[in-house]
Amino acid sequence: MIIRQFFIPGIAHSSYLIGGVSSCLIVDPTRDVDRYLAAARDEGMHITGILETHLHADFVSGHLDLNEKTGAPIYMPARAQALFPHMPVRDGSVITIEDLRIEVRETPGHTPEHVSYVLIHQSSSESPFAVFCGDTLFVGDVGRPDLFPGKAQELASSLYTSLHDHLMTLPDHCKVYPAHGAGSLCGRKLSAQRESTIGYERISNPILAIKDRETFISTLTTAMPPVPDHFGRCSEINRRGPVLVSALPVPAQLSPGEISRLLEEDTVDLIDLRGYDAFGGFHIPSSWNINIDLNFSTFSGWVLNPDRDLILIGDHQDQHAKAVLMMNRVGLDSIRGYLSGGMQKWAFAGYNSDHVSIISVQELATLISHNPTLQILDVRTADEYAGYHIPGSVNIPWPDLRTRTSELRSAGPVVVICGSGFRSGIACSILKRVGCHDILNVAGGYTGWIAAGLNTATSLTSLKN
Repeated sequence: MIIRQFFIPGIAHSSYLIGGVSSCLIVDPTRDVDRYLAAARDEGMHITGILETHLHADFVSGHLDLNEKTGAPIYMPARAQALFPHMPVRDGSVITIEDLRIEVRETPGHTPEHVSYVLIHQSSSESPFAVFCGDTLFVGDVGRPDLFPGKAQELASSLYTSLHDHLMTLPDHCKVYPAHGAGSLCGRKLSAQRESTIGYERISNPILAIKDRETFISTLTTAMPPVPDHFGRCSEINRRGPVLVSALPVPAQLSPGEISRLLEEDTVDLIDLRGYDAFGGFHIPSSWNINIDLNFSTFSGWVLNPDRDLILIGDHQDQHAKAVLMMNRVGLDSIRGYLSGGMQKWAFAGYNSDHVSIISVQELATLISHNPTLQILDVRTADEYAGYHIPGSVNIPWPDLRTRTSELRSAGPVVVICGSGFRSGIACSILKRVGCHDILNVAGGYTGWIAAGLNTATSLTSLKN
């Protein structure tokens, strides 16, 4: 028996290959399925089953793509009411390959239909060897129950039962293989450790230490992280069945003139993949700036409209291909094309461009000394802001700027700061799109601000709330 884990940074997603001698199962596959085909080929195995723990909210699953390439049946929770051909599983269902037995346990809470798969290596022992628990139990955390409006309390109570009456009845040696790790927004504080055991979680997981059901419910339904926009649509895409990746159109090379005409027709959105510094230097007006190197799948899925045609602005073809892959993971399939030749070609064609002024932390300190009422917009999360911030700054997390720009003063410049400059780059592009043009982006953000000694540890501590 072998177990192989496949981890995707950014969305922090883990999927798995469970293999016997000549056959294997894939658990919670991502949409780019070539990795599983290659792994099975390397191991000399055939993929004979595709197991889904739940309707994933944070990414589009690859179950149909893998089924199309292998013919392997898809095992889905019966309560998901999936609309494509599948094998429905429920509490007590059993899946076998060779000497491996997979027992299904219903573990609702993160989602109403969630199941976990308990693996038993029958030739070695009848004791459970591992549990593939999806988003029910993480290393150091549990799945959030607040993704369904009006059902958070009910789902939190179900999650308590799933954890204490089902998963925690497994033996301490049973390995825990979750669907996500640190960086995912499917929980609150996931560990960077990618696997664990039931015994270790029993003694170390702070949420499992909450024995009172009502306290557990309250903890899991208050002060949870924000929910990206694509969480509200990916689970339904997965239930209906995603469009096969092989059926998606190939993005076209577009000239500056073609893009200019599309902008005049207002039928496309432009996504500039470059860093905030390059974007600040010059960019096509009304472009989004979402850096390809910074959690791109989550950030693009969070704010981009899936019903609009999208055009990519990058430095080279490999960058465009990477962006397409990462956008497809979160259900952004309407990628019409990319700017051939990049921004240099746009400039040579003589079209209009825009820019964002970028300042250093030292320049910001000087501006504050001359103007104590300078409008400073902190676009980090509320928790980050509570930890430390520049006195007098306004906190509006960057995704919220789409609807909260009225909270900013209309007169004078807006200085935008985050932890490094990358999220403030997205924020600046949002402000530009709504007509706010007197903007300064702080290079290096709070990383540079603190490194420069512009706030002491004592003054930072005093700002905690």
